[in-house]
Parts: sequence; C-alpha cells; structure tokens
Amino acid sequence: MSMKNLGGALGDSLGSSLAVRMSGVAGGWSALSLKPVAPVRIGSIFQTMVPTGYTKLQEDRLAMVDLGGKPEVGSLQNGYRQEATHMEGRRIVERASRSSITLSDCGEGGCAETEPMLAEWRLSGDDASDEEEEEEEKDTVEALGSDGSNMPKESPLAMALQILVPFLLAGFGTVSAGMVLDIVQHWEAFQFITEIFILVPALLGLKGNLEMTLASRLSTAVNVGKMDSPIEKWNLIIGNLALKQVQATVVGFLAAVAAVILGWIPEGKFQMSHAVLLCSSSVATAFIASLLQGILMVGVIVGSKKTGINPDNVATPIAASFGDLITLAILAWISQGLYKCLDSYPYVSSLVCAFFMCLTPLWIVISSKHPASRTLLYSGWEPVITAMVISSIGGLILDKTVSDPNLAGIVVYTPVINGIGGNLVAIQSSRISTHLHFHCAPGEVPDEAKGCYYPCRTFCGTGANHRSAQVLLLLVIPGHLIFLYTIHLMKSGHTTLTPIFMSVYLAAALLQVLLLLCIADWMVHSMWRSGKDPDSFSIPYLTALGDLLGTALLALSFHFLWLIGDQDSDVGD
Repeated sequence: MSMKNLGGALGDSLGSSLAVRMSGVAGGWSALSLKPVAPVRIGSIFQTMVPTGYTKLQEDRLAMVDLGGKPEVGSLQNGYRQEATHMEGRRIVERASRSSITLSDCGEGGCAETEPMLAEWRLSGDDASDEEEEEEEKDTVEALGSDGSNMPKESPLAMALQILVPFLLAGFGTVSAGMVLDIVQHWEAFQFITEIFILVPALLGLKGNLEMTLASRLSTAVNVGKMDSPIEKWNLIIGNLALKQVQATVVGFLAAVAAVILGWIPEGKFQMSHAVLLCSSSVATAFIASLLQGILMVGVIVGSKKTGINPDNVATPIAASFGDLITLAILAWISQGLYKCLDSYPYVSSLVCAFFMCLTPLWIVISSKHPASRTLLYSGWEPVITAMVISSIGGLILDKTVSDPNLAGIVVYTPVINGIGGNLVAIQSSRISTHLHFHCAPGEVPDEAKGCYYPCRTFCGTGANHRSAQVLLLLVIPGHLIFLYTIHLMKSGHTTLTPIFMSVYLAAALLQVLLLLCIADWMVHSMWRSGKDPDSFSIPYLTALGDLLGTALLALSFHFLWLIGDQDSDVGD
C-alpha cells in the first residue's frame, strides 16, 4: 500500500490539532485535508485517523490470543528457551493493536506518526492483494520458523532448576504446616471438637481449588499474551480475585456442613454450638487465607512475567508454599478463640459467620464485571464443590486415624505428603493446559493423546510434557528425604525415622505422585476434548485426589508399620 501527498504539521499552540480525512481507492489514499479544530475534539480526531480496516484487525488480534490462538515467536531469556517474548513473538498481530497514527514519542529521532501504519500491510484493510498476503505470510513463516508457535521450549535441566526452588519452598511450607498441626492437635478446640480435623484437608485443599486454579489461569493468560495490556491485566486480576473470594466463602461454609454431617454419621451425636463454631471458623479461615494468598499469587505471576521466568513452573508451587501454613494457623487461632468464647459469649460465632457471608454479594458484583470471571461465577462451581467433598473424605480418614493413640504420628506428615503431591501434579496440569492453549483449538487434542489412555503415554516420550512428568517424578524421593530430615531435626512428630519407616513412607509418596501424574494427563486432555478449560476444572479435582490418596496411603502405611511392630512412643512430646 502506498500513500500519496502525505503531509501534516503540528501547531505551535496547544489549542489546535489535526483533522484528517482519508478515503481509500484502488490506487491508495486519494485525499488529505487539514484544518484547525478545537482542543476538545482531539479524542475524536485520533479515531478518524485510523484506517477503516483497523476495527476488524482489533477483533482478529483478540481472536489470536484466545483459546485457539497460536501466537508467533522469539528469543532466549534467563535459561527459559522461549521462541518469542510476550510482545516480540506476537509482533505482527500486535502491530495491528497499536494506534496507527498516535503521536508517540520516538526518542531523539522525533515522532513517527505513520510508521506503524505504513510498515504493516495488514493495516491497509481490504485493499491488500492476495499476492501481498501470500508473500507476507511466507516471510513470516521463514522469520518465525517452521513451528510457528511460541510455546516455551526448555531443557530438562532448566525446567528442574526453575521448579526446584519453589518446590522446596512449598515443601518447607507444608512441613511447617505439619508441625503446627502436630502442636494444635492438643489444643482444647481440637480435643473436644474433633470435626475440625475433617475441616483441615478441605480448607488446605482451597489452595488447589482456588489458589492453584487462579495461578494456572493467570499463568496461561501471561503465556498467551492476555496480560500485555495494563487495562486488560488489571481487569483480569480484580475479576479473578473477587471470584475467588466468592468461592472461598461458599466452599468454606459447605466444608463446615460436610464436616458436621461426616462427624455425625459415625457417632450419631450433634451439638448446635459446635456446628456454628465449625461454620464460623471455616468461613473466616477460607476468606482471610484466600485473600492473602490471592494477593501473593498475583505478585508472583506478574513478577515472573517481568523476569522472563515461566509462571507455569513457579506459580503453582509458590501458591502452596505458605498457603498450608497460613491456612492452618488461621484455622487454629480462630477455632481456639471461638471455643473460649463459647460459654461466655455464645453469639460471637454466629456474628463472625454472618459478617463474612454478608460480604458475598459485594464480591459477586465485582466479579461479574469481567467476562471471564462472570462465566466462571456461574459455571465454575462443579469442580470446586466436588473437590471439597473429596478432600472432606480424606479429612474423615484423618479424623479416625488421629483418634487412635497408636497412630498419632500421622498428623505431622499428612500436610507434607498431601501438599507435595498436589504441588507436583498442579505444575504438570498447568503445563499441559498451556501446551493445549498454544497448539490446539478447543475440542481438539494432539495425535499422541487420541485413543485409549495407557500410563506409558505420560512418561515415555521426548515431548515437553513427557520430560516434565519425568522431572517431577524424579523430584519426589529427594524432596521427601529433605522434608523428613527437617522434621527429624526439629524433633517434631511422634515417629522415629527408621529405615523401614522411610521405605514405606517414600513408597506411599512415590505411588501417590505416579497415580496423580497419570490421572492429570488423562483428565486434562479429556476436559480439553470436551470443551472445558483445564485451568479452571482440572486442578481442583487433582489436588483433592492428592489429599485423598495421600491421607489414605499414609494411614495404610502407619497401620502396616504398627502391625509389623515398628512402634514408637511420643517422640515429639
């Protein structure tokens, strides 16, 4: 596209501007008229300076960064081999997103008003010929490579190094949570209202239901370029945080109801004051912990984007690094405080529950302002509630196991094995989801994922997802050895680290992660095939299954150790 007789001038005074009237004909721009106008019309003038094809190109650009979009490519940064940075890799579609004639500062060289418009043929609208399109596409493919996608490509070493630090942080967070739980199990509230133990996996599972889901959604949004625009970024963040508070409040209430029911079924005992205390503790804990962790999560993902680190590798582990500790500490503190007020001020529990429930309409209004969070506000409840029920069953197993004095040592290890398994499978789920967003349209899956599932498909291969599954599985035993030794050094727990105990424990942990990685591979591809977003649907199920499998396998391990005679007195006491 050429341009005839392009000219313009900027007035010396601030009260004048340009009004441009352009009309496209077969040969190019046929006319250009200049006249002074009032300053109040500057905004509308800039709109008239945009070619007619720009609106359509804006829609095309948004479509390119949506689920089926396949952005283009770029460079190597911080050991994270990314064939395109977020802005550079989408250069062609991003040119269309910039205002073609906005007066932007070009440094010492002055202003280049028309450079974006003239440099990219796609801004010319309908006048571009088919030959120009074919030539441009050919040049683009040559420049970007035959793959044509900017899916991150990492070596196993780079991947392991990026995962290792947040994995260890998350592990030490779960160790701290286990040590806290080992201490608070002797508090009055936990001794006389044992249903609180049923709440523990469900509330700790909120990091899988909400925090890790938020981390996975925002990580994918970063990788496909949806957070490049500041306005779009903050709309996405605020909408998702408000949605998370709604879900946390509702799930906290439902978790308390489930704890009351599961505690009543075996024994047939029910006390209204205890039920109200459970509801208040659960709702308040879920709300406060979710808000704190959500703010932390946003900071981690935005920081990862700026430093060039793949947020899929670090966001989900850091989401859980101190999540378990924060949640458990808040639950213990609130439960004990409300229990002390139970006799003197019995209405306090009801007021606390009512206060947090009354905030729910506010979060609903805020989350409904953003299209993505508005959709999940109506459709995102199935995985969250189902995951809460699954975690509560794990909590029932924990409650019954802790009730046996001979198996009290399970308490300190439960958050560790559950947390580590959930962290690792969340990383894999987030990575597979990002891969599908890059390479497949919704409803379509790669050729290797078609047909009946078999476990070797998860680990045997040279693809990025195969390598990540292998790396994550290899981290299990070294990681747990570090965490077991840390617990031993802190003289916590009720179990001595004998060789047979460590062998049985590590076997349970390895089996848990092996099963979770296989389930994740099958589940994420199945959800994508059915048109569901795995970022919102898969992680709650996977982390809840991690809680259930971890607690069940750990309980079986302790029963087995007791039967073969590997018994301890209260080591930590």
